[in-house]
Amino acid sequence: MSIRTDLAVEMIDEDAENLPKGIKRRLRKSSACSITEITVTDDSAGLRIGKPKGRYVTIETDRLSASPQDFDEQVSNIADEIVSLKGENRHTALIAGLGNSDITPDALGPMVVSQIIATRHLHEELPEGHELRRLNKVSAIAPGVLGQTGIEAAEIIRSLCGEVKPDFVIAIDALACSDISRLGSTIQLNDSGISPGSGVQNRRKELSEATLGIPVIAIGVPTVVDMHTIVENITGAPPDKHLPNMMVTPRDVDKLIERTSRLLAYSINKALQPELTIEDITALS
Repeated sequence: MSIRTDLAVEMIDEDAENLPKGIKRRLRKSSACSITEITVTDDSAGLRIGKPKGRYVTIETDRLSASPQDFDEQVSNIADEIVSLKGENRHTALIAGLGNSDITPDALGPMVVSQIIATRHLHEELPEGHELRRLNKVSAIAPGVLGQTGIEAAEIIRSLCGEVKPDFVIAIDALACSDISRLGSTIQLNDSGISPGSGVQNRRKELSEATLGIPVIAIGVPTVVDMHTIVENITGAPPDKHLPNMMVTPRDVDKLIERTSRLLAYSINKALQPELTIEDITALS
């Protein structure tokens, strides 16, 4: 089927015995979520599922638009996955919040960035010995979208990397999925980068190690699914191509973006500043 999705987990058969050669899957569980890790070990296998070589971690939990009682544990789980993807010897980060802050389903990236603890400037402005100088250097930007700035987000981020010289980039973006049950309940992380807008057929310039010269971790949450994909998923047949299409988003998308952005921001802050507690992050963000 010609489904539209940004999720690697939706591009492979659920039966592990039918996985193409070069693709591995591992299932894990915690008390707060279930985790599916898909590893694409070679480019030819990646072509079969439309994903480049890399690791794709899918975290599935309860509705992200709710206020979870296990928030701290969710933060810890996501932070652990970010640390695993970035590696132990990379500490200086540039956080890029992709998307259009004026369109609610696309505002995830900018809202996450607004809650990131930016620390790069502290190393120059604070005196030697100040406790905040022990924090890793983190920069954050919401570059907007091409229609707002006339500049590709990838071009802005590439220029910034030349100036700030981070060890790696974390790019956050809203995603598209094909299964409506995943709307607002799934988080995908990967170390292969991202092509913003690819799930809604508005692919922009890629952000990846190949284009930036440094590792790129992509984090996203599906906030939309298109109607043609819903029809095709249910019926198994493509809809009449002459029928108008539309993007479908949860009715509580405002709460979804607000609460998911907080969860992701806390997780990123925790992963990059492991000495901080949740209370510290609340006070500083």
